[in-house]
Amino acid sequence: MEIGIGLIGAGYMGKLHAVALNAAPAVFNTKLRARLEMICTTTENGAKEKAEQFGFARSTSDWSTLVNDPRVEAIVIASPQTTHREIALEAFKLGKPVLCEKPLGASLADATAMAQAAQASEQVNLVGFNYIRTPATQLAHQLIKEGVIGDITFFRGEHTEDFFANPNASATWRSSGDSNGTMGDLAPHMINCAHVLVGPIRKVSAQIETVFKTRPSECAPNIVEQVTNDDVAQFMCTFENGATGHLLFSRVALGKKMGIIYEIIGTKGALRFDQEDQNTL
Repeated sequence: MEIGIGLIGAGYMGKLHAVALNAAPAVFNTKLRARLEMICTTTENGAKEKAEQFGFARSTSDWSTLVNDPRVEAIVIASPQTTHREIALEAFKLGKPVLCEKPLGASLADATAMAQAAQASEQVNLVGFNYIRTPATQLAHQLIKEGVIGDITFFRGEHTEDFFANPNASATWRSSGDSNGTMGDLAPHMINCAHVLVGPIRKVSAQIETVFKTRPSECAPNIVEQVTNDDVAQFMCTFENGATGHLLFSRVALGKKMGIIYEIIGTKGALRFDQEDQNTL
């Protein structure tokens, strides 16, 4: 049994989705197999090149062509956040399942409209929160659900990396646009983790900061560009169940490559996880 997949976006995450779609049947022994039907990138030549590289049958530079193609039965959105809403709404209108990369939209309004469209369509849908699926975190979720650590009283989480820690690194798409900053890029994973493991957040007191306010232009290093989004963000919070917490996010944390870390304190015990030692809880 096959399902025709259309992939929009061929950057870092687009490539990973293509690899995962090919590997999933062998890894999980599924009867349903992905047929890599069509890929979409910003140019026709680029799309054709990525189709050959990733194993897609066809390519296009027009996302609408992909979404409306009858042989494309499910959509993976791995394009910039500002494009997510329009693509998802069209796919749901046509009754096609959607897997959308995080953050869901470029704004609260985008995300709300997409969630409402997904609910109305009754189609299978998913946001790409992959880190909550790791075996250790699934075990943490099970232990919490079984009451092993008692009632949760405190949660501390962080997602810290150092890919923008060099102040002389060139400005890129990451250095402009609210949804491309740390709050849009790194924060969603740990906020999702907090929601899954502890529950909804009731209130926050937050701070964001741009550490390196200018960067050399990618096209002309002698020209300086303003950085218009955040490098670091943090907030204290209170969950609906009464637990308190602190969450930290940074793309300029030297030495951190995949610093997804959380500590959960309960009335009977505690849990700690670090993604850089991902098989230990």
